[in-house]
Amino acid sequence: MDDISDEKRLKSTMYRYMTQELAEQLLSSGDAKLGGDRKEVTVLFSDIRSYTTLTESMQAEEVVQMLNEYFESMVDAVFKHKGTLDKYIGDAIMAVFGSPLPLEDHAWCAVQTSIEMRHRLAEFNRRRRESKKQEIKIGIGINSDIVISGNIGSSKRMEFTAIGDGVNLGSRLEGASKQYGCDIVISESTFQPCMDRIWYRELDQIRVKGKTQPVKIYELVGLQSEPLEDKKQQIIELYHRGRDYYLNRKFTRAMGEFGTILEDIAQDKAASLYLERCQNYLKNPPPDEWDGVYSLTEK
Repeated sequence: MDDISDEKRLKSTMYRYMTQELAEQLLSSGDAKLGGDRKEVTVLFSDIRSYTTLTESMQAEEVVQMLNEYFESMVDAVFKHKGTLDKYIGDAIMAVFGSPLPLEDHAWCAVQTSIEMRHRLAEFNRRRRESKKQEIKIGIGINSDIVISGNIGSSKRMEFTAIGDGVNLGSRLEGASKQYGCDIVISESTFQPCMDRIWYRELDQIRVKGKTQPVKIYELVGLQSEPLEDKKQQIIELYHRGRDYYLNRKFTRAMGEFGTILEDIAQDKAASLYLERCQNYLKNPPPDEWDGVYSLTEK
């Protein structure tokens, strides 16, 4: 009887962070054990923008209701694309693709999830507008890497998690999405297996705190299965030309491309960021060994 109760408890715990189908598959494989392994996965972090400001004028009941509705929709998107809910961190979500069971196309699954989260957020905000409630914005960061992943705890209370530099970078990319004015930022390791199926903009090459190896990062604009607006295509082309000039130290020419975006098409935070960098480098030229890498000091 106790064995049956323990199995039910284990199933109940697993159903909280993965689909029933995945839990049953994991149990039948015998891999639902304590401990961790090194696995190649993709991690996704999402966070509500300006959460404190958003909620400070709301009643506690309103905050809880909003979060419950939001989490319900977003976690469904994770489960739909074979992801596992790692944890909630306040108003943030951490999801893992490729653990506890391996997933060959984990990067693509995470990318699809992020786009679905974008669509679901639009529907969520539509309902809030109809109810005269304030809309919310989110940022998403995605990274693919080898991490330590597994179940930690006891048979009565077990938590699934992933740890390592690859996880930390995913979190930092979510934070970086604010700096570049994007809602979804992905690393080069996530971009590579998905590049022929997405619309994207190569944002920058960054070096994060504590690491020496730079990482290319990209704005995930959309899936190629969905049409791309002409205006967005123009911005991408001008931006890429501007970055090429920038990396070749042709800062005045680069400013022309970024300025065209800002004056003729739309306000674009990433273009504004580069325009400011170009102005600074014209006054204070970078050293000869400058490689265009930007050190990201904030989360």
